[in-house]
Parts: sequence; C-alpha cells; structure tokens
Amino acid sequence: MFRFTLFTAVAGALASTATVRADDWPQWMGPNRDDVWAETGIVKSFPESGLKPLWSVPISAGYAGPAVANGHVYVPSRELAKGAKNPDDPFDTKQEVKSTERVQCFDAKTGKEIWKHEYDCPYQISYPAGPRCTPTVHEGKVYTLGAMGHLFCLNAADGKVIWSKNFIKDYKAKAPTWGFCGHPLVYKNLLICLAGGEKATAVAFDKDTGAEKWTALEAREPGYCPPTLIKAGGVDQVVIWHAAALNGLDPLTGKVYWTVGLEPMYGMSIMGPRQHGDRLFAGGIGTSTVLKLEKDKPAVTVLWKEAADKGGAKLPKERGLYPVNMTPFVDAGTIYGADQPGMFRAVELETGKKLWFSYVPVINKDEAEDFKGAASGTAFVVKNGDRYFLFAETGDLIIAKLAPNPNPKEGYKELSRTKLLEPTGAAFGRKVLWTHPAFANKCVFVRNDKELACFSLAEK
Repeated sequence: MFRFTLFTAVAGALASTATVRADDWPQWMGPNRDDVWAETGIVKSFPESGLKPLWSVPISAGYAGPAVANGHVYVPSRELAKGAKNPDDPFDTKQEVKSTERVQCFDAKTGKEIWKHEYDCPYQISYPAGPRCTPTVHEGKVYTLGAMGHLFCLNAADGKVIWSKNFIKDYKAKAPTWGFCGHPLVYKNLLICLAGGEKATAVAFDKDTGAEKWTALEAREPGYCPPTLIKAGGVDQVVIWHAAALNGLDPLTGKVYWTVGLEPMYGMSIMGPRQHGDRLFAGGIGTSTVLKLEKDKPAVTVLWKEAADKGGAKLPKERGLYPVNMTPFVDAGTIYGADQPGMFRAVELETGKKLWFSYVPVINKDEAEDFKGAASGTAFVVKNGDRYFLFAETGDLIIAKLAPNPNPKEGYKELSRTKLLEPTGAAFGRKVLWTHPAFANKCVFVRNDKELACFSLAEK
C-alpha cells in the first residue's frame, strides 16, 4: 500500500532500455521513475463542473497504481474468496484470508478488457486490500509483484506467463507486515527486486528467462522501498533501503559499494530515495537524511541525518521530512512531500530546514501543525512543466505551484482542484485513496477499490 524515484540525471540510462512511447507511463512514477510528466498541451485548470471520465470499468481492490504502455493499461487487484472476510482490525495478521490476485489489461482508449491473469493468493498481512506494486512494462513483457510475493513475467499482448517466482517459497522470505511493496526495476538485461530472502534481500533475475543472476544483502526486515537507480561516482548504482540501512550496489553484480544506517520506525523504509545532483535524500517515520554522493567513486558521506527516537516517534523534529506512503519530489534544492503527522511540507535539501506546511493538499482543509487527524496523510506529486499535479488521498486531483517561500500561502498556490474518484480505503477513522495515478496520452488513469477510470487532461 505504501508506495513510492529517480532524479532526471539517470533518464538516459533508463531510456536506452525502453521501447514504449514517450507519452506512456510504463511503470511506477513514470517512464524514468522520477514523477516527471513530459507531455505538453495539458489543461491549465479544471472546469467548474468537474471532469467526466472518458471511460470507467469495475475492478477489485488494491493499492497498486496502473501502468500505461503501447495503448494498454495494466492494473493488479485482489478479490476475496466467496464467504471470506478481511479482519475487522486492519493490523490483524494472524488469520489467513483466502483470495485471488489478478492482473488485468485494458484498452487505453475504450477501457475494454483485453486479458486477465489470476491466481490463488491467500493474504496474511496488515491492511490487506490488495497488491501494492505498479506493473513494470518493458519490451513486450509485464512484470508484476503481488502483496504475498508472487512475481510474474507476463506477455504484454495476451497475459500468458513467461516465467514466475514466489519469494516466500523460493527465497524463504517472510511476508512483510504490509506485504511486498518494492516495485521491480528493469536495468539492462536484469529485473531487480526487493525479495526479502535469506541473504537475498535484493535479487536480480534475467528479465527474459527468470534465471537468478545475483543476490545481495541480509536484513532482519526487507522494508518496502523499491530498488532505485542513481548515477554517481562515475557509475550506475542501485539503492536498496531495507529496514536498517541505505545501501548502494553495483546493479550488474550486486556488489555492495556503500552502506549507511537509516532505521525508520516500524521497519517502514518505503519511499524511493531521491537523487538531486550529488545529493541523495531518504526519509521515513522518525528518520530523515541527505547523503553527499562522491564524484570520483561510488561512495557517500552523511550531510545531515535525524535518527528515529528509541521507544517511539517524537514528532515533529526540528528538521527533515518524514513521508509514509509517497515519494517526495526534489526540485531546485527543495524537498516537497507529505510529512507526518499528515501535512504537506517544503524542506530545504541542503540543511533539512522546514520552510512551510499545509494540510490543504492532503485533506483539503487548514489545520494547526499538531493536528492529529491525518496520520499517514498522502498526496502523490507529479511535475508537468512549471506546475505540479497532486493526487490527494481524498480522490482530488490538484494543479498547484510549489515554491520554497517560507510563507505557506506563497509556497503552495492551488490553481485548480477536481474530484476524480471517491476514497474507498479506510485508515485511522477516515476514508482514503492511497494509489499513485498514471499520466499518459494527455490523460490521467486512476483507480480505487471499485473502479479504474480514465480522464482527459488535454487542453482544448
């Protein structure tokens, strides 16, 4: 459920491996996994009457966002077995709940279903709504990772299984409390995954055959962070953030270049670390850091760090950003993202200094900084030109300008807002929609636990 990273410096490395169109959204956070939407001719504001979907189709539950590639939309979901029921307490992981996971493929223009792949998948995790990982589409294949560790390589055209893995059976992995969440990363001929196995926290497979190429790292908990590609020290590096440390690895061999301790509360290493020049930012509940990436070798030094408090998170801290379900955006030396206890905040990258906060982008109302009613507050951030599109947990899509100005009214300028879908999930006594949308073909594709919908954002 927790989702959420590459700085544009690595765009060329990823582009060399892609065969999808530039206006596609073929994986989590877009073509380059950096939440940059490059299309032009996009609306400046929404009509007062709101947006009507071009199409909408029923689907089942899940946190996984859609992927859009080559005229198709791919989305995973989960269906409860007949007579089965999720626990009343979403934190209850004692009982196994019978269910089916599925991956569906739809026509991007019409919403017509093209194929469906499904398999039995009993759940035994907290917040068991459904899959967490956005599919990764690459060179005619779709890679999907389910909440209980089922990894599939499917034919993008017809959904037939090319190869598959089961992290729990194949690597003796234990399902993380909130399920497997690390969106698989394609790098050259490899598919790099957060598997959580014994001496196999990270695993790389041949992307075409599924043959294991390397395993790396051992951690008491794997965390939830997606493998993240950066370029620094003259080489490509894949960053793996497990529950105890950030690690920089050689993506071709799994060799560990560097390790820096970074332990969030509850093992919740979730966001994808963000590179901005020679800086690397990562943060979670109770902990936040910026590392300096060395220029002449794959190594790092700590620029600043706030460590998690032992015995409980004592928030807010004087500096830093502490996201849960989303990956912040770093622009011109400023970090923008959902902080705890649920507001949206701007923070200075170089020092961690807090610049401004507002609850409006997250829950659509102003509140004092110590407001307790928006825990794990979420708003996903995508940049388009000089503006940002924010998708709030309320189901609202927002067009905004973001700036480092310490005055919140100048730092956050909301230009337009419209409701797309109703929040269908539940968290801490409120309804939420914690799913990253896809932006492609001058449209936004978004899902909740009941439907997948497409809305045009083309300027008329």
